[in-house]
Amino acid sequence: IYITTSTLEEVRILATTFIEERLAACASVFGGATSYYGWEGAVASESESILIAKTAISRRDESITRIKEIHSYDRPCIVSYDIEEGSHDYLQWVQSDTEAS
Repeated sequence: IYITTSTLEEVRILATTFIEERLAACASVFGGATSYYGWEGAVASESESILIAKTAISRRDESITRIKEIHSYDRPCIVSYDIEEGSHDYLQWVQSDTEAS
């Protein structure tokens, strides 16, 4: 799941929450991004931080709901990508680490 936030602190909170609640097996944090977007007829830009949360498809809906509960944006960027190929061992680990306890 790809998520953007306005601050590095917020993305760290999301990452920690995901791991603690076993909604993701791993969360990668990227600070210092600049997002450009159309707003009210003009091009706007903002500094953002990015979180990529690696989770099982069975936890996707719960993860998205949780993000919406704690995210500071009214309409946060939350985009889910299905994995078609990858390291079998890694994907097995993600699956097993995010199974509900």
